[in-house]
Amino acid sequence: MRFTDGFWLLRPGITAAYGREAYDLEQRGDELVVTVPTKPITTRGDTLNLPVLTVTLSAPLPDVIRVRIEHHTGGGEPLRFPVHEEPGAGSVTVGDDEAVVRSGRLEARVRRGAPWSLSFLGDGVPLTASGAKSQAWVQVAHDAVVDPAPVGLPRSTGTAYVHEQLELGVGETVYGLGERFGPFVKNGQTVEVWNADGGTSSEQAYKNVPFYLTNRGYGVFVNEPGHVSFEVGSEAVERVQFSVRGESLEYFLVYGPTPKQVLERYTALSGRPARVPAWSYGPWLSTSFTTDYDEATVTGFLDGMRERGLPLSVFHFDCFWMREFNWVDFEWDPRVFPDPEGMLARLHERGLRVSVWINPYVAQRSPLFAEAAAAGYLVRRTDGSVWQWDLWQAGMGLVDFTNADAVAWFQDKLRGLIRQGVDCFKTDFGERVPATGVVFADGSDPERMHNLYPQRYNEAVAAVLEEARGRGEVVLFARSATAGGQTLPVHWGGDSTSTFASMAETLRGGLSLALSGFGFWSHDIGGFEGTPDAAVFKRWTAFGLLSSHSRFHGSDSYRVPWIFDDDEDAPGSAVRVARRFAALKNRLAPYLLAAGEEAAGTGAPVMRPMLLEFPDDPTSVHLDRQYLLGPDLLVAPVFTVDGSVEVYLPEGEWFGLLSGERVSGGRWLRERHDFESLPLYVRPGSVLPLGRREDRPDTDHLDGLTLLVHPAGDGWSRTVEVLREDGSPVAFTARSEGGHVVVESDLADGWGAQLAGGERVEASGGKSALT
Repeated sequence: MRFTDGFWLLRPGITAAYGREAYDLEQRGDELVVTVPTKPITTRGDTLNLPVLTVTLSAPLPDVIRVRIEHHTGGGEPLRFPVHEEPGAGSVTVGDDEAVVRSGRLEARVRRGAPWSLSFLGDGVPLTASGAKSQAWVQVAHDAVVDPAPVGLPRSTGTAYVHEQLELGVGETVYGLGERFGPFVKNGQTVEVWNADGGTSSEQAYKNVPFYLTNRGYGVFVNEPGHVSFEVGSEAVERVQFSVRGESLEYFLVYGPTPKQVLERYTALSGRPARVPAWSYGPWLSTSFTTDYDEATVTGFLDGMRERGLPLSVFHFDCFWMREFNWVDFEWDPRVFPDPEGMLARLHERGLRVSVWINPYVAQRSPLFAEAAAAGYLVRRTDGSVWQWDLWQAGMGLVDFTNADAVAWFQDKLRGLIRQGVDCFKTDFGERVPATGVVFADGSDPERMHNLYPQRYNEAVAAVLEEARGRGEVVLFARSATAGGQTLPVHWGGDSTSTFASMAETLRGGLSLALSGFGFWSHDIGGFEGTPDAAVFKRWTAFGLLSSHSRFHGSDSYRVPWIFDDDEDAPGSAVRVARRFAALKNRLAPYLLAAGEEAAGTGAPVMRPMLLEFPDDPTSVHLDRQYLLGPDLLVAPVFTVDGSVEVYLPEGEWFGLLSGERVSGGRWLRERHDFESLPLYVRPGSVLPLGRREDRPDTDHLDGLTLLVHPAGDGWSRTVEVLREDGSPVAFTARSEGGHVVVESDLADGWGAQLAGGERVEASGGKSALT
């Protein structure tokens, strides 16, 4: 939200009280408390009749510093995100001229007196600062000239705000803020952190996360679950401004210095991505949304996949497994699914897992509506009536997940489906949550609950799955999220259109989400809205099957590959494309599982923007049409009909996994690929574990394992781990020795290794020697 009229003036109706000086610096235990008057104090009379800000600094974790700016505190502690803290993580020193808060290698320095100066240093190097006219309590008159509020929020007038501004250095670029489909680099943008069901083709986003990181070694997490407005080098082009409605604002400065270390510390603060099971990495096939289907249709799809050699791990039933106008009632539509238990058992006999669609809303015709309304399980209006509207479902009500009894009621309905044989849930929606005129059971401010609502919804569903299947078997397919949502994977990118442009914006959204702490991500192969032409579907298939998770899904048409070509056996047909890349993804399962373990352990996402692995390469700063799948496999999706694509390779010798060619990096390449190919390069110095099985990802990966070795010169060594079926790791170490490469492991045999482009050599006695 913009408050100023250019550099000098405020907008009409805006009054800003800026923090002018650090008047008092006081240590209170592990905190530094700074009294910040909004005008310089030169006489005793200056202390009268003016707003004063209280700025409190502390260290919740090593290399993380919290800053809280408060005006009036009588309203109590507002709802915030839960964060992890370690007592004694920092220290406070107050001197004559300044006070210092230290946390690991991060320091915050507050200079006594005027002008206001709060600076952050990492390893002694300046990172950013809050200077003159950065911190403010702002009053917005009823007739003020302000930007429109996001849809669903009242007009931003007649209230107060608190804002902070942090300096941007020359060449500093900003990333993250959730799954955003616009430009990957956020400089110059106004970003409203407010969940909305806006598709992938607008500035709205399903997954808004008030966290950003920059290429200068730090990130900023604004601990405000309600609406947060970011001006990223836009209102003040030398600064990032973030503002919230109310009397206080809290944020954390997170030090790296590398982007991966920033994510590691941010996810230590807000929550690590959870592990997901091996079977979830295989291809998912959906009924699609408004298509007609029954068990015969589903069986036809599955027989068609099997007959064509197309592997499948999960079958998903979208909305119409329930009867129309009844969403949600958790009951299979008996007109088309008269024997759901038998059908699910038959699907399991095929080796498939089953996913079903749900949402957190209850339509008025659902038998559950009256039950939930009578018990007080639905969100109510301020007059005590049930909040309802007709957008999406007729007379729809909203489950109140702040009510423990409502959560237990909702979970019990899910338990019935799990007993029938359902393995996981697509937790759709969660964005259409009113922010005004309603009352939540626990008294939460509706504006602050709006973005938090999907977190509570998904937590309720995940808890039931963990109870029934165990921690390592929990998989959601969620659309909406906010900070902390990474603990409840997997998330998918929402409603895209079936075009190359939408395919590219979808990737930008996934890369932004990856830099917001989310470890796993998917999207609708072929796009959701409309029916893709054959070229779009084939290119999207390759992209989708080289993503963290892979689902064929659409709106009003099926996404089985054989409907896209007259001759499905011809080179470049959709069937052949799907077969090639699905088989490849299943062989990559041990590699992807290791990447998933890294995500759970450090917060590094499975799909990684180039910046994350190559932060010192200036070209990586703006790359948003390619990524790394795990640490070592570079993927550049093709966004053109004719197969032309540009890809940037950082320094070193890369190996084309599909082409078998060695290519020197440090340059851009222009390539042309047929439908069965795309730029797919193995990073220098990699050891890529490849499974033997092409039909499924949940197998014994040590049986017939191949380690594809791409060394990086003399003296090189690399250790990778492959998980046993019980989840325990087995280590393999490759190293260069006198012109040869040796791979060793405690595992005696049953595996082999090969140099990139070479032949496989069987291991003997836990050792494989390559030439």
